[in-house]
Amino acid sequence: MHTPALAVTRTPLVAVYGTLKRGLRNHHWLEGASFLGADVLTSATLYDLGPYPAAKPETSRGIVVEVFEVSARLLADLDRLEDYRVRTPKHGDYERVIHTTAFGPAWLYLYNHAVAGCPVIREGAWQPR
Repeated sequence: MHTPALAVTRTPLVAVYGTLKRGLRNHHWLEGASFLGADVLTSATLYDLGPYPAAKPETSRGIVVEVFEVSARLLADLDRLEDYRVRTPKHGDYERVIHTTAFGPAWLYLYNHAVAGCPVIREGAWQPR
């Protein structure tokens, strides 16, 4: 479900599932964000691409995400990191879509490319190698 109006009416929430999580290599991109807590989403499945995971909009038994409250500027920085293209979302590496979390509606970056042959994570969290 893609509902950008929700992000305009309040400070955006972002649900992260890979290298942006606390303690991992890209977490510094979330400096200044407020950590709200962890949640489990059944509306996405993860694929292990090696150096990072990719989420696809497929039902799972529950993938672990961390939810952060971010500023509009920080969200724009994350868009650049994830190659999310506002005007042509299907042409970047990721599309940003609202998913329901325990903390409210949050943006989740969904991978636009093929994941055939990649290990599937239908439950739990992605672990860096």
